[in-house]
Amino acid sequence: MGFRFDLFLLSVAILWAPSLSDLVISKVDRRIDLTSQIVRISATLKVENVGPDPVLEVLLPFPDHQAKNFAYLAAATNEGKGKSKGPATSLPIEVVQPNEMPPALTWYSVSLPKGLGKGESLTLDVLAVFTHALRPFPEKISQAENQLVAFQESAHYLSPYIVKVQLLSVKLPPDFKPESYTKLEKSELSGSEIKYGPYENLPPFSYSPIIVHFGNNQPFAVAQELLREIEISHWGNVQVTEHYNLIHGGSQIKGEFSRLDYQARPHVGGASAFRHLVANLPPRAHSVYYRDEIGNISTSNLWGDSKKTQLEIEPRYPMFGGWRTSFTIGYGLPLKDFLFQSEGKRFLNISFGSPIRDLVIDNLIVKVVLPEGSKDVSVSAPFSVKQWHETKFSHLDIDGRPVVVLEKTNVVQEHSQYFQVYYKFNNVSLLREPLMLIFGFFFMFIACIVYVHADLTISKSSASYVAKLQWDEVKTAIQQVQNIINRCLTVHDRLDATLRDLSRTGDVQACKVARKAADSLLKDLSKELKPLLAFLHSSPQAAQILLKVEDLVAKEHELQEKLMLKHSTVVEGYEKKSGGREMENRVALIQQKLIALRQEVDDLLEVIDEI
Repeated sequence: MGFRFDLFLLSVAILWAPSLSDLVISKVDRRIDLTSQIVRISATLKVENVGPDPVLEVLLPFPDHQAKNFAYLAAATNEGKGKSKGPATSLPIEVVQPNEMPPALTWYSVSLPKGLGKGESLTLDVLAVFTHALRPFPEKISQAENQLVAFQESAHYLSPYIVKVQLLSVKLPPDFKPESYTKLEKSELSGSEIKYGPYENLPPFSYSPIIVHFGNNQPFAVAQELLREIEISHWGNVQVTEHYNLIHGGSQIKGEFSRLDYQARPHVGGASAFRHLVANLPPRAHSVYYRDEIGNISTSNLWGDSKKTQLEIEPRYPMFGGWRTSFTIGYGLPLKDFLFQSEGKRFLNISFGSPIRDLVIDNLIVKVVLPEGSKDVSVSAPFSVKQWHETKFSHLDIDGRPVVVLEKTNVVQEHSQYFQVYYKFNNVSLLREPLMLIFGFFFMFIACIVYVHADLTISKSSASYVAKLQWDEVKTAIQQVQNIINRCLTVHDRLDATLRDLSRTGDVQACKVARKAADSLLKDLSKELKPLLAFLHSSPQAAQILLKVEDLVAKEHELQEKLMLKHSTVVEGYEKKSGGREMENRVALIQQKLIALRQEVDDLLEVIDEI
């Protein structure tokens, strides 16, 4: 219904359009290629000037419903015939709006290389490329169905000039016959090609709408956004990184996806899906990778020789209509193949579009990252692009790297033409980063040497340093006191053990020998303790802990006296062979006191440790 309404509006708009009578198109041969998702219309026009004045331009009108899907338009003229035919000369094209022309048309002006005089003729080759011109019909299909699309055109060549003879051929995918097509006088279907004409003596703005409905399972791969980053390194490499946000632009799949049906019969259970894409990389591409957010994707194949490098990539899952995926392709190129010098400037000469075949790019952004220190940057492109400049900071950068950003919408394979980025660069700047590394490591080593040999301690004459030294001496003395007390406690334990042996063996003499040895050890430990206590009394730093130390020494001395009393009482009882309740009571009282004193000594040792 939408098709028919557009055609009705266009027909009404051109009925009252005036003609331009200076030019006559003696013959038009149009060829429409519908074998992929991209529509390519090529036309060969033989133009004659029947007016009195020279003509400098040829006007090409396109209906608005086609113009909104315009991707690429080129025109060239050939001189000579047959073997003497010269090389094609591309002609400049610009958008114009002639006076008193229908508003439903978009006009392009092809400027002729020289004025076409009265009675003269020339031949123009015109190529128009459209994206999103094939409308899925129906818009939703099941997994097993083939994809059907519809295309809308005119059997007559739409022109403001009289057309004497016109031919049209529509080429369809070879695997399908058309579901339906508009049948007119002098129309026929021959294999996968529909022919209209010849039609003769067509008036200006002649329009005869046709619609072709046919099957097309070619990959409808559409990159909604593609970011290409081309980074130049004067150390011998051009690194290219391409980030794709891809969608299948064909009929959307309805219902659930069956992996079983797809695996069993992929050409039936997934006829409208595409499984792989092919990218034609530049020759001698190296370090090629293919990955997404998850990581490396191993389902890819790479072939290459001195003339070409071909990368076949397969997404993680088959792409049905409306399904999306994102991935990144990266590769390196030899610098000498793409960077040249001319008139004191260096220039990068590299292709603009994507290397993937028959890919439609809704929005393409190309970023060319130049080396730091580049200046006088300019761009030369074979077609109009939006451009601006940025700065990118990477490792060891000071001022940042200049970045030229080019943006274009509706990009197709015909845009994969070479463009140039010119800039000036001083070779001395190549030494900037190596020298930064050298001096950086040099100063780091110097700093390490200075740090190792420098005395960073606090001045020995300062009060804080003196106080720290005094406190360290106090701690050392206290640790020695604790060590002596622990040794005294060990002697106590050994002497108490001889009393237990006495009760078992009755050897009084051995017990007296042990008592004598213990007295000698305790006397020596007491002598070691006196200078330490004297130092603590003389040091102001020990004032906060001195009372605890004195209490510890006093408790140990009292513990020692009680232990000797117990030892004497028990030995004396064994010598006199006197027992009885009275002696046992005396020993029990002494033992209770010993236990209490030992606990107090242990507690004091813990308190001093904490302080």
